[in-house]
Amino acid sequence: MQHGGPSDSAEIFQILADEYARKILLAADHGPKTAKTLSEECDASLTTIYRRVSTLQDHDLIEERNTVDSDGSHRSKFQTSLEELHVEITDGQLSLTLETRDELADNFTSLWSDLRGDD
Repeated sequence: MQHGGPSDSAEIFQILADEYARKILLAADHGPKTAKTLSEECDASLTTIYRRVSTLQDHDLIEERNTVDSDGSHRSKFQTSLEELHVEITDGQLSLTLETRDELADNFTSLWSDLRGDD
């Protein structure tokens, strides 16, 4: 995913400048977690967690996974999808490139298909 425009890059930087957003990304990087778990680990209210998660989802930095517990109740769990962040300054322009886990999986699938000679 390329965020080449200055406004897009500025928006991502603004999100990453937020302490709670960073804490959520780091906590959710160790596997899917419920909002309650994120709230406890990040020492933030559920409202703060849901607000930041929504912003992170809008920018594809975190993804929601729905699970069904053994008692049949549905739960949403969140996991960081951001894998790498690259910043480049060229000719006075700032560009930002984000790699998400899905993209890495797609790249691996593509590489595997190339190695096997699939069309």
